[in-house]
Amino acid sequence: MKKAKDLGRGHLVTEQRNQASSDIDTRSIRECVEIIHRQDRLCVEAVTPVLDRVAQATELVVEAFKCGGRLIYVGAGTSGRLGVLDASECPPTFGVPPSMVQGIIAGGYGALRKAIEGAEDSADDGARDVEEMIEPRGLTPRDVVMGIATGATTPYVRGAIACAKRRGCRTIFFCCTEARDVPSPENIDVVINPIVGPEVVTGSTRMKAGTATKLVLNMITTTAMIQLGKTYGNIMVDLRATNEKLVDRSNRIVRTITAEEGAPLDIEQAQEVIDRAGGRVKTALIMALAGCGRDEAEKFLEECGGFTRRAIEMIKAQRSPVSGAERG
Repeated sequence: MKKAKDLGRGHLVTEQRNQASSDIDTRSIRECVEIIHRQDRLCVEAVTPVLDRVAQATELVVEAFKCGGRLIYVGAGTSGRLGVLDASECPPTFGVPPSMVQGIIAGGYGALRKAIEGAEDSADDGARDVEEMIEPRGLTPRDVVMGIATGATTPYVRGAIACAKRRGCRTIFFCCTEARDVPSPENIDVVINPIVGPEVVTGSTRMKAGTATKLVLNMITTTAMIQLGKTYGNIMVDLRATNEKLVDRSNRIVRTITAEEGAPLDIEQAQEVIDRAGGRVKTALIMALAGCGRDEAEKFLEECGGFTRRAIEMIKAQRSPVSGAERG
């Protein structure tokens, strides 16, 4: 058994006692639920003051993606699990390769289900894993590494961030403590630190801090994907119909958008154009709304950086009659 020693963490907000829940063990189930709910509502409010920094971080991620770089999350415990979760949801939602957003957790993927004692205590392990566990190659200066450590002190995360900076990566650090607790400012490009306050159960950062983490990760990857043309309005369109659920969703998407644009298709017509598009919704929409074939649709989609609406507008503009003034 390890002997206790003062790590100087007693002042951290995440380690403080929450007076609103100090007698929670004497409360009824309904009262416990209400206390937790009231505290959870504070998480959304806590993110508001750091929205500018969330936007700055997202700009770094968008730049990385456009250059062929990746977003790498690094964390331990709940922080690591949430990073892996967000990364794993990007491919099915936005049609991107699994390597584009990756999550690394202290102790390896076995730690997703079972706590690995002491895994977060080594900065050297964090540096090693951020080099060795990502796919398909080691770190490059095009990558962005985001360390997630709600208490700001996790050695594993600090080691990974320091290694990433040495490799020329842009770095983001997420925590739920005051700025003075953030490690080595020279290693970090953007700090995101919503102050959610003490946890309902003291030190249990899977609760409020975890909620704030999920909110911010959602913002970063969703906004980045929107900026890459993965949606048409608020509809995710960069998907392929590879199972029954996605076949149904793809058909509904094509019918919904073509109806909104004044060129409605019925279920059979929508499926026919999806089939001709090779199951790709973006291509099908361009074919349907711009009246072109698959090759032309994919050509303009590539020229427009993957933005469906821009491709449709460009094709229509090229086909529109030239005015007399322009001819002259």
